[in-house]
Amino acid sequence: MRLGDKVLDLSQPQVMAIVNVTDDSFYEQSRCSADTTIAAAVERAVENGASIIDIGGCSSRPMAGEVSVEEEWRRVEQGLRVARSVSADVVLSVDTFRAEVARRALEGFGPLIINDISAGEADAAMAKVVAEYDVPYVAMHMRGTPATMQNLTDYPEGVVIEVVAYFQKRVAWLRERGVREIILDPGFGFSKSLEQNYELLSGVHRLKELGCPVLVGVSRKSMIYRALGVTPAEALNGTTALHWEALRQGASILRVHDVREACEVVKLFKQYEKGALQ
Repeated sequence: MRLGDKVLDLSQPQVMAIVNVTDDSFYEQSRCSADTTIAAAVERAVENGASIIDIGGCSSRPMAGEVSVEEEWRRVEQGLRVARSVSADVVLSVDTFRAEVARRALEGFGPLIINDISAGEADAAMAKVVAEYDVPYVAMHMRGTPATMQNLTDYPEGVVIEVVAYFQKRVAWLRERGVREIILDPGFGFSKSLEQNYELLSGVHRLKELGCPVLVGVSRKSMIYRALGVTPAEALNGTTALHWEALRQGASILRVHDVREACEVVKLFKQYEKGALQ
């Protein structure tokens, strides 16, 4: 996958580090607001092996407060500016569902990954922007909005079958509009019950059959901490366990809070695969 003069080799699992320029993301330790804390987070992520830094300026947790376009852009611009000053080589990603924020980021900082929780449904102009700049696009499955999604968990045909069917149609829709590089995100925690999240994890390989790389974002989410009866701060061990299964299912990108631990899982999984082939 190419972004300008940078190449991301998705034949090997990659680790995307979460940097939230917010004050209300569900995992408190991921929140950054000052240049110094953003810089420290990016430096730590790069040193620990992240190949992608995902900058978000608007929380998508259930019932998150509204953030205006201008405020989201202020946060995203700050995050991108600081991240680029820390590392000229790391691939940058913007976590936004707004075409205007995506356009400003691409105009100001060059080729980026656009990571959209709505797969282009929240803003009809998003596909046009992504196609115009010809950049990789993460399309995530979600029903409704973060405010309503937890009431939209009815999947009569089964969550795996319906998510795969959704992406079959959505990928075709995006390609018709000129989006070439598409990454699929099943949307763990978004309009899925606890049980459905695990059913979906077991079916990630079905998404791979659509011919697109798959991004898995389960880091410290409620599917882990609620199942274990702990807090997000205590959910690292559970996250690590699910990262192994995500890799076994064929995930190309792990989106994480804890980069060093995720990179260790990737390293061990690659060693395991090498041994299993002998």
